[in-house]
Amino acid sequence: MEQQTQKTKLADEKFCSECGEIIKLKAEICPKCGVRQIPPPNPLSSTAPNGKNKIIAALFAFFLGGLGVHKFYLGQVGRGILYLLFCWTFIPSIVAFIEFIILLTMSDETFNKKYGAV
Repeated sequence: MEQQTQKTKLADEKFCSECGEIIKLKAEICPKCGVRQIPPPNPLSSTAPNGKNKIIAALFAFFLGGLGVHKFYLGQVGRGILYLLFCWTFIPSIVAFIEFIILLTMSDETFNKKYGAV
């Protein structure tokens, strides 16, 4: 009968997501199986696949939303130009404040679907 040994890891180690081997905590690739390790999600950094960040977009909407900077950042150049053309009416500022609240309350999945296209 085979004897099973239980693997224990230290504080600076983790288990490989593919083969279960103990590897260093900062390892990006498992030395045993060669699979790239997926970093754990960071709740403070909700970055889309194209590099756009929800918090940055919300801050742009709050501070520079009247000029449409958040629209340019999110790749909506046409809407950004509309915000610039009508910034003297302060209507874009009001709309940008509403978009600021929407961006902050939006889930990461929704943000990635709407603005995360590569």
